[in-house]
Amino acid sequence: MLKIRHAILHSFDFETGEKYFSERELDLDEKTTRSYVQRTMHKCLTSADNKHGEFSEGSAFAEELGLYLRGENGFEALSMSIAQWFWEELRRSDDLTNADLLVTDFDEPPSAPGAGAGEQEAAAAFDAEPKRYFALAILPRRQSFLHTVDDVDGHVSNELVRTDATLPTPTQKIDTYAVIDVASMSIDFHDKARTIGGTESFVIPDGLLQCSTQASSREAIETVTRIVEDVAEEYGLNTAETVSRAKALVAQRVERDESFEPEEVGREVFEEQPQVRERYEERYEQTAREESIPDEVPVKRGVANRMAKSHRIRTDTGIDITFPSEYSSNPTYIAFRNDDDGHIEIVIRNIAKIENR
Repeated sequence: MLKIRHAILHSFDFETGEKYFSERELDLDEKTTRSYVQRTMHKCLTSADNKHGEFSEGSAFAEELGLYLRGENGFEALSMSIAQWFWEELRRSDDLTNADLLVTDFDEPPSAPGAGAGEQEAAAAFDAEPKRYFALAILPRRQSFLHTVDDVDGHVSNELVRTDATLPTPTQKIDTYAVIDVASMSIDFHDKARTIGGTESFVIPDGLLQCSTQASSREAIETVTRIVEDVAEEYGLNTAETVSRAKALVAQRVERDESFEPEEVGREVFEEQPQVRERYEERYEQTAREESIPDEVPVKRGVANRMAKSHRIRTDTGIDITFPSEYSSNPTYIAFRNDDDGHIEIVIRNIAKIENR
């Protein structure tokens, strides 16, 4: 569970042209408030759609954040500076949506060691310090309806009241936020394109933070599996086996290191086929430049479990099969064979029980 050090909420009403900047932090002793902030920040921190970035040299935000971390500026003052920047910027946008700004400073407990970790790795994980993050999120307010109960002359009257002050629930996606690891100053963020002053831009990386933009974990994993599939198909290999093999390798690397090297995954998939491996490297090098994929991609273990632990295939006969990615290289459980007529046989072995789903 995240430990929230500080949290504050500022409000923007673009329809009336009013802003309401809080002069007090949220009361984190209030369980409902604390839970909302924790769950919202956890969703931002662990999203597979987070793009990654590093502060540009001379970033004004990085300088302000540094002052705060060194105790030379207060949390409320920094949050108001951020709120003022968003107020001035977002009010010029063609998409004026009333919103609140949540600014937080929180700790994430050390990750548990991955499966198969040795005693030294387990001890290091146990002794590790929590990771500290500084984060901000734009929470768009939504229209909703409430019921009220009145007593008029002894008669109960239920009425509907519209409110425009409802914030997204912690399970709903939000599209504009940034989470900064204060130790490494690395950034995870998500943003949407906005038209401001007639020009389309992204307010998080281009404006507020002034940071680079690299592909998200989801984009990197999907790019690797797409190239593996294309190259395998080009050389007449079984795409189900090769793609699931690539997913299994990603899951293994992330389980151990919480990161993976996309180019190395493809190389290992085709390590026994030098010509195919060279083709993969050629395709990957070109794609990595075009799609800004870093040499090493940070991935949370939970993200890898959702995206790479299993592989789903659908046959042209309408049969869906989902199986653990690691089984692709273990014919004990599943095997793919080509018939003489070019059709594919899928053999599933060692089944003790079948459940209907």
